[in-house]
Amino acid sequence: MKIIDISQPLHDGTPVWPGDTPFSFSLNWSMEETGSVNVGQLNLSAHTGTHVDAPFHFKNDGKRILDLPLDRYIGPAVVVSAEGAESIGPEHLADIDLSSVKKVLIKTEAWKDLQAFPESIPPIRPELAPFLKENGIHLIGVDLPSVDKLDSKEMEAHHALTENDILILEGIVLTDVEPGYYELYAMPLPLKEADGSPVRAVLIDRKA
Repeated sequence: MKIIDISQPLHDGTPVWPGDTPFSFSLNWSMEETGSVNVGQLNLSAHTGTHVDAPFHFKNDGKRILDLPLDRYIGPAVVVSAEGAESIGPEHLADIDLSSVKKVLIKTEAWKDLQAFPESIPPIRPELAPFLKENGIHLIGVDLPSVDKLDSKEMEAHHALTENDILILEGIVLTDVEPGYYELYAMPLPLKEADGSPVRAVLIDRKA
């Protein structure tokens, strides 16, 4: 069994959506001050690094993070290559056997430098959402900061996926992951009111 970490390391300087809260970690208390422990403080956006979106992120009446079922973030997944694509649609999964999985992770390699926010990305086309639902998929993950164009105000892919009951995982790192079948573990924090949550996402390769 091999565990593959597909999460972005979080550090001061982690790229965030332009204008969003920068990530920072600091020690509020040091062992010198307390005599026993170091105690750190985090300051970050709910959409920092590898994260999941809740529907409340783009719908005022949408579900929050704690409303979402944890089983959606655990289980069989397939990594599919869409490298070089200008956008991502059903044709990228046309030859993929989806019968044994509920989660699809799209490898685009379009976000080349994880130390800088990308200038453009290949978006998910809305017609992919009903295709995924018809094939029993309930989560999509992308190695991008969004499933929509970076300048989108309509958030067409976000809405289409949610209308088809498909959850969204963004910012995964698939650079060293071969297309194929794995088990995904990417659980969000139990944030009751949140519109998103960072996750520690890993793939399990039981054949390795």
